[in-house]
Amino acid sequence: MTEIGIKDEPTSRKGTFAVLRVPSFAWFLTGTTLTNAAQWIQNVTLSWLVYDLCSSGALLGMLNLVRSIATVGLAPLAGVAIDRFSRRGLLYAASTWLFAISFVFGLVLLGNPAIVWPLFLFSFLGGIGQAVSMPLRQTVVFSVAPRSLAPSAVALVQTGWAIMRSIGPAVGGFLILWVGPAGNFFVLAGAYALVTLTIIKLQLPYEKQDIASAKSHSSFREGWSYIVSNPTTRAFVLMSWILPLFIIPNFNALPPIYAKDIFAGGPDTLGLLLSAIGIGGIIGGFVTASLGQLERRGLLQLASLLMLSLSLIAFAISSVLWLALVCMVLAGFFEMIFLTTNMTLLQLSIPASLRGRVTGIISLRSGLMPVGAFIAGIGADLVGPQAMTIVFGGIIAAIALTVFFASPTIRDYRLSQAMVAPDAAPSASSE
Repeated sequence: MTEIGIKDEPTSRKGTFAVLRVPSFAWFLTGTTLTNAAQWIQNVTLSWLVYDLCSSGALLGMLNLVRSIATVGLAPLAGVAIDRFSRRGLLYAASTWLFAISFVFGLVLLGNPAIVWPLFLFSFLGGIGQAVSMPLRQTVVFSVAPRSLAPSAVALVQTGWAIMRSIGPAVGGFLILWVGPAGNFFVLAGAYALVTLTIIKLQLPYEKQDIASAKSHSSFREGWSYIVSNPTTRAFVLMSWILPLFIIPNFNALPPIYAKDIFAGGPDTLGLLLSAIGIGGIIGGFVTASLGQLERRGLLQLASLLMLSLSLIAFAISSVLWLALVCMVLAGFFEMIFLTTNMTLLQLSIPASLRGRVTGIISLRSGLMPVGAFIAGIGADLVGPQAMTIVFGGIIAAIALTVFFASPTIRDYRLSQAMVAPDAAPSASSE
């Protein structure tokens, strides 16, 4: 599918929030932020219920594994579908699916709030929805914002994600106390219903479907071949693997253990830990969106990664909750700068005609998430969550320093290189 996108208007719009004056992007940002809110409420609900009922870090890792199996299995097909079919239709399908399963599982938990297996089934079915939703929304953002405003657009989308990461876990934790687990699933259903309303208002650019004779596996190979052959895209894809393997486990798998075993708290404590990460992310997102024409984006990515590692290590050795929360704020701040910078440079390195397929393949990195989560869970059971956080932090620091000295493709990459359309731009220097 080729898409006649929004024309680039670099001279008329300036500033951090200029992209919000594009109506399609404003509606897209609203829907994406609501989707993120639902996801964070879901994460805290599922994580707390599984650990509260089973007291097992390994099962927390299995929860992520079940979800990722579905996501990884469907991501390549989702990428092909994004490039071939109506993106509006796919947005409707994903939000409707997530609404339906949330509502049904709310009814299930009303009948038996102490049963465990439906939680794993919900994770699997939710992973199916996310297999479409995640690469789709990463692709659509570049259809509803001019290329000149893409860095700010991505940063604001990620800031919305960080805001919901801050609010969603706290809301989810307190809702467990106020309305119970079933109530949380009905909240999720309501959020996805609102997402559908934003899609109705969304004005996507004209889409022209490609009548291609190639089969889906051929289309998959096209996306994979581009990643392999383009040194810039390949380098940023490899950097993105750090997120699911070594960063996200500290934010998803380990916090329930910290909340219950280290700080002797409940779901409200878990909500505070996750919200602290989100607060830092909000600040980091706005900072990234306001960077304007800062050229050394590759170096910024590495510096933020190194500072993130130090923040995680400081969190692990914190003995009181308030200090741990400060460290989580810093960790969220530097994670957001790293994530937004990596995602922006990566997406801008992909031709528009291949963006869905390549993004679908990139989404396969979520298959690494259960690996990191499972290692974190097993390690927490054996040596404690603090030791595992220190190990992950050390690995992240080692990667940042190694890439700085060994990879000019990333270290020397500049924003001006990214802003040139990849169809016509020469590749960055090879490793």
